[in-house]
Amino acid sequence: MTERVLLVGGGLTAALTGALLRSKLPSLELVLWDKARGAGGRMSTSRSQGDPNCKVDLGCQYISVVPQYEQIHGHIFEELLGAGILKQMSCRVGGMKAMEEGTKHYVAPGGVSSIVKHFIAQAKLNPQFGKHITRVDRKDNQWCVETQSGEKDIFDVVVLTMPVPQILGLSGTVAKSINENKSLRHNLEEVKYSSRYALGLFFDSGTHLSLKTDVDAQYITGDSIMRFVAIDNQKRGSNDDPPSVVFHTSVPFGIGHVDKTPQEVEPILVNRVKEMFPEWPQPLSVKCQKWKFSQVSSAFTGVPGCIKIAEGLLAGGDGFTHSNMDGCIESANSIANVVLQCSNTKIN
Repeated sequence: MTERVLLVGGGLTAALTGALLRSKLPSLELVLWDKARGAGGRMSTSRSQGDPNCKVDLGCQYISVVPQYEQIHGHIFEELLGAGILKQMSCRVGGMKAMEEGTKHYVAPGGVSSIVKHFIAQAKLNPQFGKHITRVDRKDNQWCVETQSGEKDIFDVVVLTMPVPQILGLSGTVAKSINENKSLRHNLEEVKYSSRYALGLFFDSGTHLSLKTDVDAQYITGDSIMRFVAIDNQKRGSNDDPPSVVFHTSVPFGIGHVDKTPQEVEPILVNRVKEMFPEWPQPLSVKCQKWKFSQVSSAFTGVPGCIKIAEGLLAGGDGFTHSNMDGCIESANSIANVVLQCSNTKIN
């Protein structure tokens, strides 16, 4: 029987995996480590330093569910809708690509990180942040995991849900296992991500903002820097919140500036915003977020949901499926089923 499971990563895949495991094996000891300062991963919500009610989604903007996945994962969306974590998107989005008929769009009124936090709470996890793992070693049929600061702990199962290039950067037995399996290493190296920056602007209550057209969010074409903008509180249907705005850069801009820091890129983005919207007042604060590994552009061959690197050492996440909420749900289901094999229990 598996006793201790470490989930590495603070995003949706790890949180939902924890919730699934907890529902089937209540006595399981689950631990979650993430190098960030808070939960969410690429479902990240940032808050203004001056007013915590002023917040902005810097990663995922809204959730689109096609009929196929609505049928498969409907119970999860119903749960989140019932809890008030999600609601139907009612904002106006300009330039959105046409999608399959019957596709539903959802937003998270409290910010997309609330989805991840919901499943972390369901899993009864006490996440430990600032834990940047660098080494994973096999020791006496268990796994010793070491952080950048030199902390170590032992687990029966380790689940890696961070972006695949970060998995390839780990040292220890994990690196040896990958290097000894040429096919596995090749398939991991073939997983590719786009890169981009996000800029969040936080404004004082009562500030009136407009995108100059009758929309709350807009996909931008023909701009060398910006690809998307949203008046974020209106996009989330939270008009009573202090106003906030999010910009996403284009992929070419992200690739061209991938080696720069957010501090270096922030002035470029702020200046572009001033050019685009000179009538806007000065924001109270600004947050620039670098997404070096944004959306998956090329997934692991066969999109298996998760892979077994070695006995008790798994890798999962959207790199093994696809970059949306349904992809994370599929990966979490795959991971949980592998972990539960020893107890002959399966996720329905």
